[in-house]
Amino acid sequence: MADESPLIRSLRAAVAAAPGDVPLRLHFAELLLAEGRNDEAVTEAAVALQHAPGDADARALMVRAMGLPTPPATPPAPPTPQAATPPAPEAPVPTPAPDEPAPDAPTPSFDWNAAEQQVQDLVGPRFLEEPQAADGDGTAGDAAAWDVDAPGSVRLADVGGMEEVKDRLEAAFLAPMRNPELRRLYGKSLRGGLLLYGPPGCGKTFIARAVAGELGASFLTVSLSDVLDMWIGASEKNIHDIFETARRQAPCVVFLDELDALGAKRSRTHHSGLRNVVNQLLTELDGIASGAGNEGVFVLAATNVPWDVDIALRRPGRLDRTLLVLPPDAAAREAILRYHLRERPIEAVDLGKLVKATEDFSGADLAHVCETAAEAALLDSARSGSVRLITTKDLLGAAKQIKPSTEPWFAAARNVAMFANEGGLYDDLLAHLKRKRKL
Repeated sequence: MADESPLIRSLRAAVAAAPGDVPLRLHFAELLLAEGRNDEAVTEAAVALQHAPGDADARALMVRAMGLPTPPATPPAPPTPQAATPPAPEAPVPTPAPDEPAPDAPTPSFDWNAAEQQVQDLVGPRFLEEPQAADGDGTAGDAAAWDVDAPGSVRLADVGGMEEVKDRLEAAFLAPMRNPELRRLYGKSLRGGLLLYGPPGCGKTFIARAVAGELGASFLTVSLSDVLDMWIGASEKNIHDIFETARRQAPCVVFLDELDALGAKRSRTHHSGLRNVVNQLLTELDGIASGAGNEGVFVLAATNVPWDVDIALRRPGRLDRTLLVLPPDAAAREAILRYHLRERPIEAVDLGKLVKATEDFSGADLAHVCETAAEAALLDSARSGSVRLITTKDLLGAAKQIKPSTEPWFAAARNVAMFANEGGLYDDLLAHLKRKRKL
């Protein structure tokens, strides 16, 4: 609200960031009540009671906010003075009729059932039950147990900056898929595979979801823990069931996360089970197991160490196209910082200085910078007793404390690009290192 004080706005943001902090929420409700905003105070007290149902302070605040009278304590009866004459005999106490309430029965001070009915539409449930699969018991090997996300609303336009990555995706992957007439003219099959590689925390998974959104396709994420099974043959069956689910849900994007674990080089794998997983994955990528093939199934994979991926997975017809996803550029860093600061109490933050100070930071590093700056401001506020907003100084100080997590990756990738670039697999990485003068 435009007429709110800075303190109210800051506390509202703090409560939104820590919804389970009951004392903080009650302090916020007290301030709302002091400003005469009783309805909002009732709502905050109700949410506090959801997190701490037996909290006496929350109940007392709810009573005050709803304007209900607090029952006064019954004062003790004054002592009876000594009489000079003997007291009269006591009259018999009348017994109430069976249908009449006792005259001195205590009345409840607050109807909690009525209060819960008033706020039940304002407060969501604290826990959500996981729905069971419609046609299975949710165990591994059951094709109906794989969670397939519906076509999402994320598009490449939602990816800040990274124009070079978007252009390469459009030219090599998306344009043929969006233009069926041209695809039929040039005999392009509606199938494809793309390997995203680069430093960790740079948004490879987010880009994969954006590609699925651009194609209007369902999204199925697969990791090593989804596939491996202790029983012989079960891991291969899991791979087959995943691709069968994707074929039924076509168009569907199958995202193979951490491909270096799922498709490691068979020459370095001593466990026969892992070798069989790679063999089954190759079979599914070729579409041999199903008569209809992989029409409408788009395979995206991500890895931080592409040099550990079995070379057979990168042959033509499989994951034959690669895309290097580098740390976010200046425009992307500004968008990421704006996102992580959007609900925090900030004051006159100079994003230009912060963007320059975070060169080569990954998206995860930028989130850590914002979190560290918020911790510093929170600690100062707790020590001083007054809320202090996050400033540029806090953010720049946090950026100096944090080293880019991408540096170790580039140190390892440098040797690969220089001495193991067979067939030009890492030409784009080599060009980047030359631009950055890291060779």
